Amino acid sequence: MSGRDLFCQPRRIRHGAALTLVFASILVAGAATGSFDETLHKTPSAEPAVPAGHHEDVAEAAAKAMADGKSPMEAAERAVSRSGDRWSAVYSQGEYQEFEEALDGQYTGVGLSARRESDGRIEVTRVQSGSPAAAAGIRKGDRLRSVDGEDVDGRPVTEVVSLLRGDGDGDTDEAAVGTRVRLGLQRGTRTWSEVLRRATLSTDSVTVRRLAGDITMIKIAAFTKGSGDLVRNAVAAAPDDAGIVLDLRGNSGGLVTEAVTAASAFLDGGLVATYDVHGAQRALHADPGGDTTRPVVALVDGGTMSAAELLTGALQDRGRAVVVGTRTFGKGSVQMPSRLPDGSVAELTVGHYRTPSGHSVDGRGITPDLEADDEALERAETVLSGLGDTS
Repeated sequence: MSGRDLFCQPRRIRHGAALTLVFASILVAGAATGSFDETLHKTPSAEPAVPAGHHEDVAEAAAKAMADGKSPMEAAERAVSRSGDRWSAVYSQGEYQEFEEALDGQYTGVGLSARRESDGRIEVTRVQSGSPAAAAGIRKGDRLRSVDGEDVDGRPVTEVVSLLRGDGDGDTDEAAVGTRVRLGLQRGTRTWSEVLRRATLSTDSVTVRRLAGDITMIKIAAFTKGSGDLVRNAVAAAPDDAGIVLDLRGNSGGLVTEAVTAASAFLDGGLVATYDVHGAQRALHADPGGDTTRPVVALVDGGTMSAAELLTGALQDRGRAVVVGTRTFGKGSVQMPSRLPDGSVAELTVGHYRTPSGHSVDGRGITPDLEADDEALERAETVLSGLGDTS
């Protein structure tokens, strides 16, 4: 199985020109947090099956539309909608290219992360180093008032992101790279505007910092290409015998192969997960040689999804990490891409994965060993202190 064969990511939802981004937690033009229907967190009576005839229906609808001179993409979207599969989605050729670039750890934008405050204002929460926004002197805490003359107060962050990224400037990210965007900004009582040029930027999918007591905190925002090796390198560089906090909060998934590589940092081979594709059972295994003695705490929350849940489940089931936080999202289905006649791509559900002990994640999530919310990091440090005393 190649690194691009197996994806576990939240569905992108169409809303005019505004798209809910594949990795809602990192891909802002900068980054935006995504919100999901709370009903998806409820435990179903049984694991949802792949819709019968789902793939054949989509393929037939697309082929018929093509023969009739109509849009295969629109026909496929209707077939996906009728299937009731909330994770399948259809992308235009340009959108899927954007998706693949996201998996490669890249996005087009100006380097701003933002959130909407309770009063509707859009506030800059992060400025990526080396980005056009950083070069313009924009800072965390600045207010974003407008994009190309359009007032953004009260808008969903995803719409603001779409404006910043230039989603309407062309069919692909390349069309938006180098285009100008005028931002209206406010800092205190000062208001001003900046004209920036969009650029191709790299996401910071893995960040590492040192906590008290030589604890190493590894934050994985998403499993983009190369993130697994970054985790392994961070573990190898951590002080001997010191604990690891693996922060998976808000991680909405990505490349499953990268999650398996990350698991290999903490396991000496063995099972990471099982999954089925059209009913055929398969297994994912860690590489041998991981660190099996260092104490590890995994931090999770309701935004921990998909490939991040796969990693969490593997470490929890195999007794390799204490899981602290709140119950995870519960997205355990597997999607694979299928190219349609017009070049668009259908990402269709082909099966579901289970943790090493056979636990089904889809619709259920993973229950942490220790419940914690705002104080989760403090609880993690306490747990590591105790594990260090007994090791």
